[in-house]
Amino acid sequence: MLTNKKRTLIFLCLVISCIATSMLATALTTALPLIIKDLAITTSIGQWLTSGYSLAMGIAMPLSAFLITRFPTKKLYLSALGIFLIGTVIAIFAPNFPILMVARVFQAIGNGILTSMAQVILLSIYPKEKLGTVMGWYGLSVTAAPVIAPTLAGVVVDAYGWRAIFVGILAIVALSFIVSSFVFADVLETTKKQFDVLSFAISALAFGGITLGLGNLGVSPFMSFTVLGCLAIGVIAGIFFVYRQLRLTEPFLDVRVFSERTFTLSVIGSMLMYMVMMGSSVIMPIYIQSYLGYSALVSGLVVLPGSLAMALVSPLAGRMYDQLGMKKLFIVGSLLLALSSGLMFFVQAQTGLWAPVILNLFRSVAIGCLMMPFVTWGTSGLTPKQTAHGTALLTSLRTIAGAIGSAVFVSVMSVASQASQLTGVNANMFGLHIAFISMAVIAIILVLLGVKGVTEK
Repeated sequence: MLTNKKRTLIFLCLVISCIATSMLATALTTALPLIIKDLAITTSIGQWLTSGYSLAMGIAMPLSAFLITRFPTKKLYLSALGIFLIGTVIAIFAPNFPILMVARVFQAIGNGILTSMAQVILLSIYPKEKLGTVMGWYGLSVTAAPVIAPTLAGVVVDAYGWRAIFVGILAIVALSFIVSSFVFADVLETTKKQFDVLSFAISALAFGGITLGLGNLGVSPFMSFTVLGCLAIGVIAGIFFVYRQLRLTEPFLDVRVFSERTFTLSVIGSMLMYMVMMGSSVIMPIYIQSYLGYSALVSGLVVLPGSLAMALVSPLAGRMYDQLGMKKLFIVGSLLLALSSGLMFFVQAQTGLWAPVILNLFRSVAIGCLMMPFVTWGTSGLTPKQTAHGTALLTSLRTIAGAIGSAVFVSVMSVASQASQLTGVNANMFGLHIAFISMAVIAIILVLLGVKGVTEK
């Protein structure tokens, strides 16, 4: 039985580690224009530093369900931090894009395991009546950190260059590794079972094929192998993966959790939200720096008010979930997300920075209302044995959705700009408007899901 002191120390270790690792999911969005220039690569290639990171995380997360139930908690936790540290060291000294991409894959694998693991641990060591509040505070690491990251990255990049981002994260994670080695404990039950190599390979093929295919939209023709071929391979592999898991006595990833209606709705909602969140996170720096000509610092400062708002809203949303349930949070959050996306249609190049600042504020509040309540609500109907599988599925699918959102909305913006018959900044703004209108449509679907699909007990 854990004491309150031990539980609190574990919680703090998880939060500090996840803040540092989660920041690198979006920190490079601000630095991306400079990295593209420094490494002499195109925008389409450069965006894989963010969407490729999400892809690797999505592949690692299904593996986490097996790892969490197979290996002692402390050893697995420190191993995941170690993998992340290796990737960060490689990134600091990366001389070209391929090596930097390898570094990002290492970071993504470490972060993918940590993200799933942290949620399973918290859901296991705290009583149900406190889960909303606890997960809300934990939400500061996985919601506020990726949004604050571009602001901090902007300051660091303008002062010291983009490699300094990795140096700062390295120091924090290394310190967290040392502290965790003393205070962490084995808090999850483990069982000895065989690693299903075939299931893991199929899941990687499914997630990788779908994300690669969508990531190549706007770069290659739809009927090409790099788009349609990859999509077909991914979908077929996904169908085969589900079929195989349903036939196994001890599945690699228990997809039977989707028989729980609440869990299924939370996964769909999380995926739609992540598409909009990651799509706008990639597009906003391009808009502010490349279209309007501002520095990386200014680009980061634009999202600062939203970051602060999210930091306040996430714990509050957790408490509101404990008291009011999910339906009200679902509807209010998704409405704000739709509003903040749709109003970007009226923003012009000469409007000024106040408009994206305010709209990003609404977007951040919406995300704070939804992100962690989705996890708490979605896993509330699962058994303790199913929690690791449900969390792995939810986090991996929403991360893949984020990669899809990044790739698709950047492609929509690019294709719309080229097809607009306009020139210069007018063409760019047209593409931006179409991309955000597309996000608003996704958010409206989320609103309808909350209104029609969510029922309170």
